Amino acid sequence: MNRTSEAGTSIPGPGPGAPRSDDCEEFVRALYHHHATPLMRYAARLLGGDWHKAEDLLQEATARAWRQFASANTDPVSIRPWLFTVVRNLAIDHYRAQVIRPSETRAIEDLDLSVDDAIDRILSTQIVLDALSLLTPAQREVLTLTYFRGYSVAQAAEHLGIPPGTVKSRSHYALRSLRDTLHARGVVRS
Repeated sequence: MNRTSEAGTSIPGPGPGAPRSDDCEEFVRALYHHHATPLMRYAARLLGGDWHKAEDLLQEATARAWRQFASANTDPVSIRPWLFTVVRNLAIDHYRAQVIRPSETRAIEDLDLSVDDAIDRILSTQIVLDALSLLTPAQREVLTLTYFRGYSVAQAAEHLGIPPGTVKSRSHYALRSLRDTLHARGVVRS
């Protein structure tokens, strides 16, 4: 006897001489007990280790076995070769479907979800400003003149009224301190 789906197509089901519901459950339980583990391993091997799809194939093979053999009171243990053939054919069908219609989704790890906005720049600026606040006022003044205003060492020395060697020394220690601070906060790697 066939049932009709919502789309009006015929859905095969057990015929008029079909076994009772209890017999069907017993048939499926026996089938899983005797064949589930080797069929899952076989299906997973055919599918390149995809255990979720292997489980789907096992369920489909069980449904087909129930439709084919449950009404005939066939012993579930005796249909093992038939089950392996069904799983193999389902795996081939799956492979062919993938070749024809490859999956368009990509793994999340492969996606580049970076957004080009000002957030990264703002966060970096805030971190650098916090690190600059940890420097001595003399070191901050030297860095401000040489790196942010573009003064040469000689110009910064003249502006500050200190020797050029002192400008070089202060900028060296200031940059080292900044690097250490940013490294400690995980922003810069050594």
